[in-house]
Amino acid sequence: MRHFGHLGADARQRLFLSEPAPFDRHSAAGTLATALGATLYCPATRPALAEDLRKQAARGVTSMVLCLEDAIAEGEVAGAERNLVEQLCGLRPVDRLPLLFVRVRTPGQITGLVRRLGPAAGLLSGFVLPKFTDQDGAEYLERLVAAEQACGQRLFAMPVLESPVLAHLESRRARLFGIAALLDRYRERVLAVRLGVTDLCSAYGLRRSAGVTVYDLAVVAGVIGDVVNVLGRSDGTGYTVTGPVWEYFGVEGLLRELELDRVNGLVGKTCIHPGQVPVVHARSVVTHEEYCDAGDVLVQQRRGGGARRSAYTNKMNEAGPHRAWAERVMRRAEVFGVARAGVGFAELLAAASGAELGVLAGAR
Repeated sequence: MRHFGHLGADARQRLFLSEPAPFDRHSAAGTLATALGATLYCPATRPALAEDLRKQAARGVTSMVLCLEDAIAEGEVAGAERNLVEQLCGLRPVDRLPLLFVRVRTPGQITGLVRRLGPAAGLLSGFVLPKFTDQDGAEYLERLVAAEQACGQRLFAMPVLESPVLAHLESRRARLFGIAALLDRYRERVLAVRLGVTDLCSAYGLRRSAGVTVYDLAVVAGVIGDVVNVLGRSDGTGYTVTGPVWEYFGVEGLLRELELDRVNGLVGKTCIHPGQVPVVHARSVVTHEEYCDAGDVLVQQRRGGGARRSAYTNKMNEAGPHRAWAERVMRRAEVFGVARAGVGFAELLAAASGAELGVLAGAR
């Protein structure tokens, strides 16, 4: 699969200076973590789940989570498990599918589902681990290792940080450093760390409105900052931290939050509606200016460091301080591509979503 692979070759050539590279679930972990992009959540109760997976892949969705947790009622769990197993077992090897993850409720579901899926477990890229802390996360990870050994394939974990003990100031520090120590023991199996801001907001009885980003909620923004501080470091100890869910269908607030996700070090986004996916992916394409800046930084670094005026003559690029940023930009360029000079967000979104450019021009 590849981002924007649902577009024709002519459209991709018109939009991209460097086209997105193909990837699959066997690609390197660093590539997949960046390539997650807009991860679309879907309740595992959907009666036409298999067809939904094929349909979303054809529309450009590259990662999906089949949810057995908060998206369904407690009384639906057994039926949702049966449906998930039946639907995945009915898929064919030639079906084009996104990267698939299952969000479980309990650690035992990981090994139980892999056993019930049999050969169809080969369709999975991993599991999403809810309400993850250092106090109860070890069992999830141990079950993941057991499931991996049972099915003979690589399975990734994506822990979700959403527990009240992370929201509360008096316990946050110890829990975050405990989580960092736990994840370090399973580093090769941790694809990304996800943020569950709906539950974090719930700890204070908060809910952002359609015009307010999560960064406007000071108490929750503080949690995000601390998570990035401990788990998102660029010194080799960190992990990809993904952007929180946007729970409204409107685009304006989503666009603002995506920009704030980016500048705060978050990659990708949790999505609850297919219409959000092309927005996230269009915003993830590396702009021509970003690409020029990142390239200048890395060239200057190889020449021994220093600073120089950018090719766009509107900023100073410094080899030392900007190196980690430049490397992150180049990873994103590999999987999302680089836009041609003059190609903006509106054109990318129009192409990705099939919408009329004139309707979206105001989103530029």
